[in-house]
Amino acid sequence: MDENKSILIDKVVEKLKTVYDPEIPVDIYELGLIYDVKIDGKKALLDMTLTSPHCPVAEILPNQVKRAVEEIKELEEVVVKVVWDPPWDKTKMSEAARLQLNL
Repeated sequence: MDENKSILIDKVVEKLKTVYDPEIPVDIYELGLIYDVKIDGKKALLDMTLTSPHCPVAEILPNQVKRAVEEIKELEEVVVKVVWDPPWDKTKMSEAARLQLNL
């Protein structure tokens, strides 16, 4: 991977760690809700999921993710796609998130 892409991905991850699921006191990146981050030129493509299809923030959270990543000045476009496969479960969480939630 080229260095510029790597730097941009790191910046995207940094921004993702500022977005929290309002029902769980852990950021969405550590929760494992972000499945993929790709950089294509000045465009960021993100695949994310939610803890359940009936998640009360299903309409809000993807927009929060988009707005957070759009703050990165090197990017001209951010596309957030909500995916359901594979379904999210607690095994997707980072060790830090599991410790924070006492799991």
